Amino acid sequence: MKSVAVYCGSSAGTNEMYTQRAQEMGRVLAERGMTLVYGGGRVGLMGAVADSVLAHGGKVIGVIPDFLVAKEVEHRGVTELHIVKSMHERKLLMADLAEGFVAMPGGYGTLEELFEVLTWGQLGLHKKPVALLNVEGFYDHLLRALDHMADEGLLRRENRDQLLSNPDPNGIIEEMLAYQPVLLEKWLTPRTT
Repeated sequence: MKSVAVYCGSSAGTNEMYTQRAQEMGRVLAERGMTLVYGGGRVGLMGAVADSVLAHGGKVIGVIPDFLVAKEVEHRGVTELHIVKSMHERKLLMADLAEGFVAMPGGYGTLEELFEVLTWGQLGLHKKPVALLNVEGFYDHLLRALDHMADEGLLRRENRDQLLSNPDPNGIIEEMLAYQPVLLEKWLTPRTT
């Protein structure tokens, strides 16, 4: 795994540990020679992880839609900055550039990006690891909700288990490196649709 997309907040949040873990995540990626692919911003947790990768000699690829560039939130110090026309184009390019995906604490945008790559994996459109950096239990309630979906028969257990989770940046990278894609038979058939 040579590149990792990190999804996270454009805000730093209220817990200082979020920023500390973002900085640690950046250091871990740089030390392992992995390129950070991210949303291209210079603010919040996004900026913290990018700045940390750069400070530790790593490579950072930012992908940002032009309407956010117009608001002057792009990070001009990254290794590469791709300016795209839409959020859809941003997500597609990030997914193409990354060999794995990590969601850190964030809001709606982070969840939307996370669930899109999970869905693409479920549909067999990629076989890349998808993970949560579960800082200070930030995603505990979400993980319980996903377990509930599986218990209620609305999410296959194998698909639920595709989402890795670990509170430690080195730990989550190790889990991602060990990840084996789930090969399931087609889940929609003429009989079930």
